[in-house]
Amino acid sequence: QDGYIDFMEYVAALSLVLRGKMEQKLRWYFKLYDVDGNGCIDRHELLNIIKAIRAINGGDHETSAEEFTNRVFNKIDVNGDGELSLEEFVEGARKDEEFMEVLMKSLDLSHIVAMI
Repeated sequence: QDGYIDFMEYVAALSLVLRGKMEQKLRWYFKLYDVDGNGCIDRHELLNIIKAIRAINGGDHETSAEEFTNRVFNKIDVNGDGELSLEEFVEGARKDEEFMEVLMKSLDLSHIVAMI
């Protein structure tokens, strides 16, 4: 929590992304996406992540980042409070194939592993 990633933290994160179980990965994604660290992900946080993922991965998308974010919230924000709890996030990702695909692509490191 010092604002820097040292080598051991980097290796641990890389190992988790490449070899971790789905539950572990989803929990880690949640922490990554919860930018302000308040224990939930709001629309603005998710929207910024989706925009960043699309900017990195490129490609054409049928829906805008805003539409995709709204669709995710409509589907997985079970209690309708405008925020995704860890439980909603994990359960929603497991049930929503498109959202899970976006999550998995967001940290696809296969090209890096191939170079290593």
